[in-house]
Amino acid sequence: MINPAPLRTNDAQSEMQGVHQSVADACCQFFKIFFFILNRVQFLCVCKQYPFFSSVSVRIRFIVVHSNVLSVISQVIGWIYFLAWSVSFYPQALENWRRKSVVGLNFDFLALNLTGFIAYSVFNIGLFWIPYIKEEFLKRNPNGINPVNANDVFFSLHAVLLCLVYISQAAVYERGGQRISWTALVLLGIGWTFALISLFLAVAKQITWLDYLYYFSYIKLAVTLIKYIPQAYMNYRRQSTEGWSIGNVLLDFTGGIFSILQMILQSYNNDEWKLVFGDPTKFGLGLFSIVFDILFITQHYCLYRQSSQYEAVVAQQDDD
Repeated sequence: MINPAPLRTNDAQSEMQGVHQSVADACCQFFKIFFFILNRVQFLCVCKQYPFFSSVSVRIRFIVVHSNVLSVISQVIGWIYFLAWSVSFYPQALENWRRKSVVGLNFDFLALNLTGFIAYSVFNIGLFWIPYIKEEFLKRNPNGINPVNANDVFFSLHAVLLCLVYISQAAVYERGGQRISWTALVLLGIGWTFALISLFLAVAKQITWLDYLYYFSYIKLAVTLIKYIPQAYMNYRRQSTEGWSIGNVLLDFTGGIFSILQMILQSYNNDEWKLVFGDPTKFGLGLFSIVFDILFITQHYCLYRQSSQYEAVVAQQDDD
């Protein structure tokens, strides 16, 4: 005969599991309704398999916001700087097309800029689209928020595309005998060698894939620190900003201001100042872009208001 006791035990265990799940679901619904009514707290509930009871447990993360208005303003600011930075690539492309020349546009800047935005795209895509990387980020920052938004991903990919347009223009239009310097080639070689070695370390599980992506963000940050220097020095050497679009600079300056403003607003609104430093590339990109944009604005409007070409024409008219 079959002993019915084990069946009753299994039924009791199943009943207890059902009770645990019902309580967990009830708690989830209660907190959702409660904080929805308060309209002050965003609620995120993630359910995981609980190994001891073999039922569902609940992990709750509370994201406190001071103001829903600030949340909306922050989102609007994010799209403003996305548009400003994205559109900032077009004045230079139009300038090159209008002049049928890239004289005045530094090739070291082009090469460094392309490398930087490729690295930035890798970082953004990984942290925004790859579930394993996102989970790894949340484990390391349990109270944090993913610093990469959809507009960051599309901006970086769009930037890579426009950098390729610049390079194609440099291959077709008058370049004035310019080429990439050996210094830039060495720096690019160091950057990509570092990325390759880091890839091997990640595959060998010596570093995490999240760290590997952060290394790409550091490459982008390093490129941002140095990429404008060749262009600024070329302007100084030529005593002219002709060929270097000021529209690009002004839009880039606008994007940098709004990028930093958004990060500060998000940090204040969520009481989470790690938002500023959770994405060092985004913060550094905005900050250093502003510094160099101020330098280029000074060169264009104060130091080199007239190019040497126009000065030569005026002198010729005076001789007549």
